[in-house]
This record gives sequence, C-alpha cells and structure tokens, in this order.
Amino acid sequence: MNFAFSEEQEQLRDAVRRFMETKSASEDVRRLMETTDGYDPAVWAQMANELGLQSLAIPEEFGGQGFTFVELGIVLEEMGRVLLCAPYFSSVVLAANAILNAGTDAQKAELLPGIAAGETIAALAFTEPNGKWDADGITMEAVGGGDAYTLTGTKHFVIDGHTADTIVVVARQAGTTGEDGIGFFVVAGDAAGLTRTPLATMDQTRKQARLDFAGVAATPLGTVGAGWPALSKTLDQAAVAMANESIGGAQKCLEMAVEYAKVRVQFGRPIGSFQAIKHKCADMLLEVESGKSAAYYAAWAAGEDNEELPVVASLAKAYVSDAYFHAAAENIQIHGGIGFTWEHDAHLYFKRAKSSEILLGDATYHRELLAQRIGI
Repeated sequence: MNFAFSEEQEQLRDAVRRFMETKSASEDVRRLMETTDGYDPAVWAQMANELGLQSLAIPEEFGGQGFTFVELGIVLEEMGRVLLCAPYFSSVVLAANAILNAGTDAQKAELLPGIAAGETIAALAFTEPNGKWDADGITMEAVGGGDAYTLTGTKHFVIDGHTADTIVVVARQAGTTGEDGIGFFVVAGDAAGLTRTPLATMDQTRKQARLDFAGVAATPLGTVGAGWPALSKTLDQAAVAMANESIGGAQKCLEMAVEYAKVRVQFGRPIGSFQAIKHKCADMLLEVESGKSAAYYAAWAAGEDNEELPVVASLAKAYVSDAYFHAAAENIQIHGGIGFTWEHDAHLYFKRAKSSEILLGDATYHRELLAQRIGI
C-alpha cells in the first residue's frame, strides 16, 4: 500500500473540505441538532447533485461512481472534522454496503440507484435492546417463506431509522442460534405495523431511533439463513468507516487545542509555552498520527477486499476510538473553564467521540475480537 494520497484524492479532500466548512459550520450543526430529522434536505441534495458524495463508493453498474473505500474514507474524515449532521453514515456506509454484500444483482439494481442519487435515505437495523454487536445479539425472528416474510420485535440504536425511506433489517429464522439462520430483509419506512421512535441521545449530531415491528411485511435480501458472512463484512466495513470519520474529529480537536494554546496568555506568556501543555499536545499529535496510519490502512484493506480486513478493522476501530476520546478530553482540559461551556464546540466533539467509541463496539470489545481473529 502507498500511504501517500494521489493528486486526485487530495483534490477530492480539498473540494469536500470547502463544502463542509461552508455547509456544516458550528451554527449549522447546532441548529440541526435541535431538529427531529437532524439534517438539512437542501444540503443533502447538494451533496448528491454537486459533489456526488452519496454515489462515490457505489459501483457504476448500480448508479454510482465506482470509487473505493479509500476515497470514501477521505470523505468521512472531512465529515468528522465538522460533525456533519446528515444520514450519510446510515445510508452510504451501513445500508448500501449491506445491500452490496447480501443482495442479488437484481436487488442491487433496484435499491442502490436511489441511494446513490440521494433520493433514498436508507438505514441498517441490526442492534437490539440487549446492546450486543455480535450474532448472539440478533433475536428478532422472521416468519414466512419465499418472497413474503413478517418481522416482529424491536430494533434499537438504529442510526437515522426514524427518517429512512428504506430499512434493511437483520433477523433470524425461528429455532436458530449464533451465526446460523441470519438473514437480511427490506422494509419500507412507512410499512404498516412499524413504529419508529426517535431516541434522546448524548450525541445530538447523530440521530438514532427505536423501531418496533408488529408483523411487518418484509422482502428477503439475498439468501435467508446465510446472512452472517455478509453481516460480518458489513460491520467490519462500518468499523473502518467509523475509524476514518473519528480520525477527522480527533485531528480537529488537536488543531483547536494547539491554536488555543498559542493565543491564551497566562502569567504573561502563552500557555503553549508551559511544559505540561506541550506534553499534552505532543501526546495528542502522536495518537492522532498513529490513528491516521491505522485508519488509512484499514480503508485500503476494505477497498481491496483484502483478507486482512477483519483484523485491521478491529485494530483501527479500537485504536482510533481511544485516540479520539483522549484528544477530545484533552482539548477541553487545555481550553480550561471555557471548554466546559455550552457555547464552546469542544463539548460537541467530546460527545461525538464518546458515542463513536461505543457505536459498533467499544475498544475493549474490538481488542477481544482482534485477539480471537488472530488466534490468541
């Protein structure tokens, strides 16, 4: 792998950064946090029509541009820098990859063009009230056969589940346990028997919902009962995407802290000249740069569908989660009293760092998973 980005990739980064800094300024983030939907439809349309971000990593035969996970990682990193409020992670990372990994070519041709065009908001519903991220956590049963199934049960922590037009639901065949019997199902967002309840979350920049299914009609996606490999791959890809998004936020926290340390004067000198502050900034820099290496390598592995993906996905998610949370916490400490106030953005990054750490499994979970995958 070449750790240097190409000229075209750097141009993509520059274009996305300019757009994000204009459309996701602090006042925009705070305004959208207070809304139920949590995003601006006009900006969402601009992302699709002007930059083609929703179609970036979707294959060309299904309405996308056919770029790799490396380019997707660049976009996510820039979104993480500004805490973008939009259903991008849910639609483009979770749902689209689930469809690509589990669906037939006909189903991909039916479902993906709408996501690529930004016309369809999609979500992936796999976690349940038990809070588990593995196969044992999936208890919802799918009843039926052929192309007609019904789903009954509850899905929790569904990112953008309350605004999604299409929901990809993970359930299992009756009588199965563990990795056996898992399948993907497609449900319309306004399906009869589906109740969607927005959740009050610590990180208000990423909306989540509880979905209650009461005999909801569902169409199977791919082969019912053989869905665990597709789900496992989807979760690994999501972990890589989360690592790249998080490293963008961590870099922003580092920049905020260093800038403040340069201008904040105490005892007649900038606080950045004090050894304690120097050490904090140096430690943050080391962790952020190391996190970039892990996130970028994981993005390459995902883009190449490399056999190392399961290992590096957990490694990147674990390391970057810790790095982001530490950078966000130290950013507040360096800012001192002002960093604790509602008016300062430092606390927004702290909340995003904590929620991103837990989402898809925390660092402890992924270290355990990493140990299992390398045979320790």
